[in-house]
Amino acid sequence: METTATINAPATEGDKWSAGAGFIDGTYMPIAEARIPITDWAYRRSDVTYDVVSVADGAFFRLDDHLRRFRRSMESLSLKPKETDEEIRRIMHTMVAKTGFRTAFVSIDCLRGRPSPGQRWHPVNSRNYICGFATPFHTGMSNEIAERGAHMIVASTPRIPQASVDATAKNFHWADMTRALFEAEAKGADNPILLDLDGNTTEGPGYNVFSVTDGIVATPDDNVLEGISRLTAIELCTELGIPCEVRKVSGDELRNADEIFLTTTAGGVIGVSRLDGRILGNDRPGPISQLIRSTYWSKRGAGWHAEPVDYSLA
Repeated sequence: METTATINAPATEGDKWSAGAGFIDGTYMPIAEARIPITDWAYRRSDVTYDVVSVADGAFFRLDDHLRRFRRSMESLSLKPKETDEEIRRIMHTMVAKTGFRTAFVSIDCLRGRPSPGQRWHPVNSRNYICGFATPFHTGMSNEIAERGAHMIVASTPRIPQASVDATAKNFHWADMTRALFEAEAKGADNPILLDLDGNTTEGPGYNVFSVTDGIVATPDDNVLEGISRLTAIELCTELGIPCEVRKVSGDELRNADEIFLTTTAGGVIGVSRLDGRILGNDRPGPISQLIRSTYWSKRGAGWHAEPVDYSLA
């Protein structure tokens, strides 16, 4: 995927959209001008859901799947903006079109505002609205990390229980993730993987987790975001004839796996080479992880699940 600022730069220097485009409640603006009210509950209570889509070579990847998940997330959190799915699709296309970016990181959010004066102070009386942004594409982990394999830890901080926060609805409840990220930093690791209260694998900050043991791929079935990249990896396993199970994965199974890999919109498939200091394989991403990663990028390069950006909307 093209990722350099040079590739993304619009033709006209100083263009007001060169850093990115924002959209808030019906209005487009350069990303630097995007603001939300600090009194809205989206900010004060993390009362928001969102979805993130990547653009490569001028095309969205699996935009239909992202839009379906975004709608499910809104319904789960009782968020009901006025926009239809097709109107949201047009907003996303327009943001990218205004920047001219051929590669981009595109977020679409639904925020809860606050009750108007005189109304009961309850979320049912708060206005819901759409906002979003398109910025140059960035990876969650650098290309260097992807090449040598991510160094991970199993965090001591447990994942917020599914009974408290619906992990299948993309959300901003990241207190557990943030704490785990600082733990990984203190231990010299790249990123953490969180377990649930019963000691089963869940996910990490922005990525799903897969283990490989005796040639069988497994990924958690509970208390995780149903990631679009996760779905893609599961489909690729089927295509490649690799057994893949969606089920509980204990912390012990993860710690003793032959291979581990992560899936994320911000980087695709990323192999793990160390977990809690244990070297996996030859201290590089394993062969199954690498096969799925290379197949992912090869198929994307060939236009798999691609929806060309409508640059005429600029």
